[in-house]
Amino acid sequence: MAQPPPSRRKEAPVEPFKRALGTACRAIAGDHELAVNFGPGQPDVAGHVMHLPEPSRLPGAREIAVLRGWADGLALRSACHDTKVHSKLAPSAGQARTIYDAVERARIEAVGANRMAGMAQNLAARLDDYYAQPRFAHIQTKGDAPIEDALALIVREKLTGQAPPPSAETIVELWRASIEGRAGTTLAKMASLTENQTAFGKLARDLLRSLELTTEEEMQGEDDETDDQSDEASEGGDAETEKGEEGADGQDKPQDEQRDEGEASDSEEMTDSAESDPFDPDADEEPEEAESPVPWRPNPSVLDDPEHFGYKVFTRSFDEEVEAEELASPDELERLRGFLDKELRQLSSAVARLANKLQRKLLAQQNRGWDFDLEEGALDAARLTRIVIDPMGALSFKRERETDFRDTIVTILIDNSGSMRGRPIMVAACCADILARTLERCGVKVEILGFTTRAWKGGQAREHWLAEGKPANPGRLNDLRHIVYKRADSPWRRAKRSLALMMREGLLKENIDGEALAWAHARLVARPEQRRILMTISDGAPVDDSTTSVNNGSYLEVHLRQVIAEIENRSSVELVAIGIGHDVTRYYKRAVTISDPSELAGAMTDKLVELFEEDGKAPRRAGRA
Repeated sequence: MAQPPPSRRKEAPVEPFKRALGTACRAIAGDHELAVNFGPGQPDVAGHVMHLPEPSRLPGAREIAVLRGWADGLALRSACHDTKVHSKLAPSAGQARTIYDAVERARIEAVGANRMAGMAQNLAARLDDYYAQPRFAHIQTKGDAPIEDALALIVREKLTGQAPPPSAETIVELWRASIEGRAGTTLAKMASLTENQTAFGKLARDLLRSLELTTEEEMQGEDDETDDQSDEASEGGDAETEKGEEGADGQDKPQDEQRDEGEASDSEEMTDSAESDPFDPDADEEPEEAESPVPWRPNPSVLDDPEHFGYKVFTRSFDEEVEAEELASPDELERLRGFLDKELRQLSSAVARLANKLQRKLLAQQNRGWDFDLEEGALDAARLTRIVIDPMGALSFKRERETDFRDTIVTILIDNSGSMRGRPIMVAACCADILARTLERCGVKVEILGFTTRAWKGGQAREHWLAEGKPANPGRLNDLRHIVYKRADSPWRRAKRSLALMMREGLLKENIDGEALAWAHARLVARPEQRRILMTISDGAPVDDSTTSVNNGSYLEVHLRQVIAEIENRSSVELVAIGIGHDVTRYYKRAVTISDPSELAGAMTDKLVELFEEDGKAPRRAGRA
């Protein structure tokens, strides 16, 4: 059988380099099944698949070095990083987790840099290229300089002897004195433990403690053994803990009442009367006196009076609600918008298809219809022949039928915490941008909000608390920053630059979800639209180191549950949540959890389509206006 002639099509000049890079990655990772793909998106490795940026057709020397640096770093992660050990030792969430991950990446790359000089040059080229981005060029204060980057670069210097790249010198020097002054001894010990992930990880935890960047509640890895021992020593401890949490939360009372149905009826009556009005002075009087007139008292709401439900705020003096354009100069917003537009070009095809699906659904619901063959109304031109044939015949009129589509507003509330840095916040910004345009074309008002804090570790609120002598149980102890990226009545074209502020380095800090939900809800209920939808996007539970360090560890989470229960059970606002890598279904009734930020566009669109597909036959429950 004749062999087919060889293809005369000449391969691209970059193809041999890509094949060689893939071979090198498999050799470094020690994984012959590793598949190396090239294309747009964030470089990453998951299992046996590595994703790298697509090189130019004729890449220059610098581009080759940067790409090799990404490939070497990801291959080293596959070879020198144990995810189980990392999960056991890493803090649970928040800034501490972000810093711990950055220090672990520095250790992984130090292993390769110490073994191979060429790899050290590639990794250094990638770092220099990363910190040469414009968003790092204007950093002048500690507040703008990410401490996780500074700490990782200092750890890299201790492990390899290599100075930070010139583009990152400002970030390091802003933090060097305070870091080395408080944790110099711990940093010095790290160099001898580079090859041992477990020992290095424990030392990294000590480093976080030395810098007061974490709390004991976040250090879940070392506490696992203690928890196991306490479980064995106290049988049924978990059940009691859950019961205690539910009691503090207050949203699981209906289940408790169902379990208590077998108790005596007189106990139920006492419990019901106590729960209905805990401040009723007549609650302890005789039954026959209960018929006397009692002054009417409105049911308290955690949205209006959180202190009644046990949630305190030490001071609101330093909180701020700010327009996005006030946090950056016009030139910076223009630069950030260019960066966002670049990312939008990569995501637009996938997100646009989903947005068009939503648009078709909304426009179909808004289409007006006609009722035909009526005895009165407007003359139906299609029935003119019937009139000519039988002038006395009826059913030749039509009437326009009103649409059932209600005037609607959608608020998108985005978590602006530090753990959203990178791809999650970028995808969230892109999806919010595209969906805002789509809903606007369909006549649906859209408001886009963000929430974070003004500072790490408490800010001015904590300083005020220290000056007051550290009173016990101060409650929330940080300065809130609630950001308005787009107002409901503002068209997208006026707000598009403001949306790019999410890309700003140093903006994302800590997250206090309960108060952010209450804030977004208050803005919604003040709107005149008939239907109000609140969609929140988050990647974790509420985290604020300053607050949890001086209150109960579940202080913020309990308040979040109370706010969610109030909105879902007593408000006319329809609440839906999307969790990125975090199970939010344990908080919200209507929620979905996605494992990768790339799934966000589909989740947002699907949830909105579900809401608009509801037939509306059952009337909405009466609730807060």
